[in-house]
Amino acid sequence: MHRRALLAAAPLLAALALPQPAAYAQEPQRPPLPVAQAREAGFDPDRLGRIRPAIEREVAENRLPGAVVMVARRGRLAHWDAIGFRDKAANVPIALDSVFRIYSMTKPFTSVAAMILVEEGRLHLTDPVGRHLPGFDRLQVATPTANLALGRVTYQALPQQRQMTVQDLLRHTSGLTYPETTGVQPVRDALVQRGFLTVGGAEYDSRAMSPAEFVQRLAQVPLMHQPGTTFEYSLSTDVLGRVVEAVSGQRLEAFLEERLFRPLGMRDTGFALREGQAPRLAAHLGTDWARDNAPVAMLDVSRPPGNASGGAGAISTAADYLRFLQMLANGGVLDGQRILSPATVRLMTSDHLAGLNVPAPPGALGTPGYGFGLGFAVRLADGVAGVPGNAGQYMWAGYGGTYSGWIRRRSWSASS
Repeated sequence: MHRRALLAAAPLLAALALPQPAAYAQEPQRPPLPVAQAREAGFDPDRLGRIRPAIEREVAENRLPGAVVMVARRGRLAHWDAIGFRDKAANVPIALDSVFRIYSMTKPFTSVAAMILVEEGRLHLTDPVGRHLPGFDRLQVATPTANLALGRVTYQALPQQRQMTVQDLLRHTSGLTYPETTGVQPVRDALVQRGFLTVGGAEYDSRAMSPAEFVQRLAQVPLMHQPGTTFEYSLSTDVLGRVVEAVSGQRLEAFLEERLFRPLGMRDTGFALREGQAPRLAAHLGTDWARDNAPVAMLDVSRPPGNASGGAGAISTAADYLRFLQMLANGGVLDGQRILSPATVRLMTSDHLAGLNVPAPPGALGTPGYGFGLGFAVRLADGVAGVPGNAGQYMWAGYGGTYSGWIRRRSWSASS
């Protein structure tokens, strides 16, 4: 995970310092949740106070330009802070309402959209994706074979043993991959040839295509694994967005605006900058310290994309994302707006990888101890992982440095 600009929204977990109501009063937005003093919310102010200096060190060492951090517990905002720069090169300080490219933190939005349709009976987790998207019933799999004569592995295209399902898309067991991460050269080459990666351009950006072109081109690319066998973080959620469009009859961005963003009051969240947002967009450093300061490009969000990338294309603010997370923490409801049922949230935040091949830890922190649900990494036990936490917590993060976690899974009453 690259930390060029950090957004952290962590309901039900401690982070940062004392609440500062006066600071938020200077911002154009109201606090996203009711406000509580740190001790009222069960936090030690002195320990929360350690986080600002830690982030200031990251800024000073040029590891990230700035950060907006918001922390809530039991539905109350216990801390918010803006540290560093929105645009370090221009010496512009970051603000609480700064807008971020959230990359893979888009995936939970798209996953929730799919589960809304599941709850309505218009989509089923067991549906073959080929039922909704043309060509996906005829995919082939790049299958490795040891070529003793050549002394290397070669790949043969074989039929899929079963079609990928909607559940496979949600838990990344579809057999798909990312061109940026795959080590299977025939698959990568096919993705590059069909426009899913522009060498030298922004990574994780296939938004120039129309939704129909996205589906038609990807249906020509061999899978990396047999569907349902292996966890491979991938374009699965982008494909899920196309399924949402096929079932709902709406563009993904329109469905999310109507069914998620507007009901939750997420007025700064979408797939392109709206009027007045450009001056608030967080700028990255231009290089990636984690890759020897190699130059990097970020998504151009100044205009609407050809297709809304359900896996990587959204923009948001800390305040908006906190409201989304609080809805999940509440069991699918916030301020009287019911998005999902508690049973669906529990299903989404349970591990769905038991018994499958998991070559690398699904957690965005890169430590063992995590499985994956329907859109989130899920902590499997109190121990094993190299970071503090408890079984049942769930989270995710984004390539641009955004982060959300930890959310504690719990039981909810019918009136929650």
